[in-house]
This record gives sequence, C-alpha cells and structure tokens, in this order.
Amino acid sequence: LASGKPTKVALVACMRKLLVILNAMLHHNTPWDPEIARA
Repeated sequence: LASGKPTKVALVACMRKLLVILNAMLHHNTPWDPEIARA
C-alpha cells in the first residue's frame, strides 16, 4: 500500500502469493513453513 496501489490490488496480490505457496506445498508434499511466506 505504501507504493500507492489500490487496496484491492494489494489484497489480490497477497491472496495470489498465498495460493501459489499452498499449491507448491501440495505438489511437493511439504509442511507449512512461515519463513517461506515472508520471502
């Protein structure tokens, strides 16, 4: 939000990032690691 993007755009970007991480976790059968999500 600091870069001036609309709130909805930032929210969708965060949701997409989480979905990509979860999809990779399912594909590789790995547990949740909070450190990966911070990258």
